[in-house]
Amino acid sequence: MYRIWTDQASRILAWALTSTLILLNGCATSKDELLPHGEHDMLDIWQQETSGGNGNLAGRRLLDARQGLRRPLTEADVQAAPTDAASYTRSAANEIHRQFHRLPNPDLVMYVFPHLAGTDSVPVPGYSTVFPLYRRAPYALPGERLEDF
Repeated sequence: MYRIWTDQASRILAWALTSTLILLNGCATSKDELLPHGEHDMLDIWQQETSGGNGNLAGRRLLDARQGLRRPLTEADVQAAPTDAASYTRSAANEIHRQFHRLPNPDLVMYVFPHLAGTDSVPVPGYSTVFPLYRRAPYALPGERLEDF
């Protein structure tokens, strides 16, 4: 019986010692050894990848995209500009039209039966009360509901 206990205890002790050594070895590793630095920093890498002077493909694509943004307006672009802007620009003509139509908020009628209320059991006669279905007035999104109420 004594031999079984010491055999189990020695296994547990060996396992604990091994796991402790592995953990301590992981803490002893330096950052530079784990993640070595190259000779370039982030600014050098950025300039290398975005400059078009040395003929690399990424830099060439970036310069082409920039040139596309710098193009001059053609006569067709100048003619189409007012009609494009009119679809989303506010004016006096489109301000009088509602974009968000109000949805119906029906009234609910509830009947409260006669009952006793309070600690003194005061009798309360039956009555009807009216309240709206929604707490706030609901609105439709533009184009969602076209008929007026």
